[in-house]
Amino acid sequence: MHVAVVVKIVIQKSYFVNPFPIFAVSMETIKKDIRVLTKEELRDFFLKEGDKAFRGNQVYEWLWSKGAHSFEDMTNISIETREMLHKNFVINHIKVDQMQRSIDGTVKNAVRLHDGLIVESVLIPTAKRTTACVSSQVGCSLDCKFCATSRLKRMRNLNPDEIFDQVVAIDKESRLYFDRPLSNIVFMGMGEPLMNYNNVLKAIEKITSPEGLGMSPKRIIVSTSGVPKMIKKMADDEVKFGLAVSLHSAIDEVRTSIMPFNATFPLADLREALEYWYAKTKNTITYEYVVWDGINDTKKDVEALIKFCKFAPSKVNLIEYNPIDDGQFQQANSQALDMYISMLERNNITVTVRRSRGKDIDAACGQLANKT
Repeated sequence: MHVAVVVKIVIQKSYFVNPFPIFAVSMETIKKDIRVLTKEELRDFFLKEGDKAFRGNQVYEWLWSKGAHSFEDMTNISIETREMLHKNFVINHIKVDQMQRSIDGTVKNAVRLHDGLIVESVLIPTAKRTTACVSSQVGCSLDCKFCATSRLKRMRNLNPDEIFDQVVAIDKESRLYFDRPLSNIVFMGMGEPLMNYNNVLKAIEKITSPEGLGMSPKRIIVSTSGVPKMIKKMADDEVKFGLAVSLHSAIDEVRTSIMPFNATFPLADLREALEYWYAKTKNTITYEYVVWDGINDTKKDVEALIKFCKFAPSKVNLIEYNPIDDGQFQQANSQALDMYISMLERNNITVTVRRSRGKDIDAACGQLANKT
């Protein structure tokens, strides 16, 4: 029986002469989420229950390939077996608590987790593809001043199944609203993915597995603000997905002023980690970069970025800034943006300008803050 027993000790106030408290003990059971079990553990469970091992294969398929929300969904399994599963396990599936649709077609989900906490995920449609922007933490571990999510307290990491469920929900919405399956995934939602490394990798394993969603890892990008140690670990683990770095300045003093954790993970360490990444993977690095008025909009800033881009093949995404209401950060003027584009192109660095989607529902980059 996969049931954990929790003993609660309640101290009751005593009105008697005896100075010692009276203890009342209550017992309650907490069922394990079945999705923490591997396929082999599921097979072993059924064998111990006197059933056949292949039953574990069937349940595993329902959980990861078919996205079952409950044991009742598992229609090719007997009612008795489903009742036995219900007695031993739960499926802590996410619920889309609220959905908003932007005038540009973007969809934002407020996702309620099994413990009542909420994260947000976004479906971004274009003419050729639909992209899921998923969250990895409730809140964020880092402190970027321009990001609404960073103002939320990091409450916990998401489990692999909670990340997986966001993708499944967005895939269903893509099929419903745009008549095509989800094509791409970016880990650019709430949280720093590399601060939840193991769970993110387990989720990607399920997403890319033929026994899961079967998506190509080449269609997945993990975006980090820059945690050198974990970037090296990704390279050592020979991951197959893409890497994007939220850079925003290649000058330490400037970057620290807008991303204070840079004092702990300075650009020299980040550069070393990214050199290591490219040497091991041969994968081009994407730098995400917002140009702000009076912060990083000078020729000196562009020259520093060009120098930073030269040590390994890379490209730059210039991202439109999405205000978070305090006025500290303002989008730079078009002349500054044109300067970045022309100087990067003259130095043979690929540069694209990414326009924000879903701004009217606070679904654009940096705006996810659970306002719903």
